[in-house]
Amino acid sequence: MIRTAEHTAHFRHLHADGVLRLANAWDAGTARLLASLGSRAIATTSAGVAWAQGYGDGNQLPLDRVFDSVESIARVIDVPLSVDFEAGYSDDADSVADAVLQLVRRGVSGINLEDSGREPALLAAKIKRIRERCAQEQVDVFVNARTDVYLRQLAAPGEPSIQATLERARVYREAGADGLFVPGVTAEADIRAIAGQAGLPVNVLWRAALPAVDVLSEWGVRRLSAGSALVESALGHLRERASAFLEQPRIDADATALPYGQANALFNGP
Repeated sequence: MIRTAEHTAHFRHLHADGVLRLANAWDAGTARLLASLGSRAIATTSAGVAWAQGYGDGNQLPLDRVFDSVESIARVIDVPLSVDFEAGYSDDADSVADAVLQLVRRGVSGINLEDSGREPALLAAKIKRIRERCAQEQVDVFVNARTDVYLRQLAAPGEPSIQATLERARVYREAGADGLFVPGVTAEADIRAIAGQAGLPVNVLWRAALPAVDVLSEWGVRRLSAGSALVESALGHLRERASAFLEQPRIDADATALPYGQANALFNGP
């Protein structure tokens, strides 16, 4: 189902107005399920993808397994696919750009690329090289630059997090980023300031402290990501049900279970 150029153009358009909700998948099965629910695009969670293959999050999953996961997901969906590519699995800009081109060839329309507490110049160099290589290959990819200013408290002593975020946004925008992901920000004043001044569509990470989606839209947010929230919920539910199965004298039915026929039908269609 790979139509990368068409999907990438559509993916860009999805950031133009309103809030794009991305309920992050971690394998082909969850991607197919989310697509069946009407998700306008599919994004992955690096944590979920890694956990599903027995690795920890944080650039620990071997790159070939990332590619394999992307291929399996792209095969079963017909909407744009965005990949949480962590920090690019390398500090070398050429290596990161090469890997991103491999993703695009496998059907990826967008990537998240993070600064992970490192100097902004490092992520900027990666973004710039991705742009150069994509231009050479005449392909496109939506680069969502993630800054961890709020998540990791990266602002310098005495520097407001808003200011630190906007400075990084400027650096990443000038390097060629298409969007700005600011996980950890929840305050209205901060979100309004960042969305109003970043010069890029702003993506926030879902937190219970955030207001309703229509309010986020009014604040200027253009993308809302579940991150690892859904895989955490799934693992928590599995642990609860498995514990009951292994330990309880009587095992009750799970009212929330997806019946076999419905689950199998997800993968028997076009």
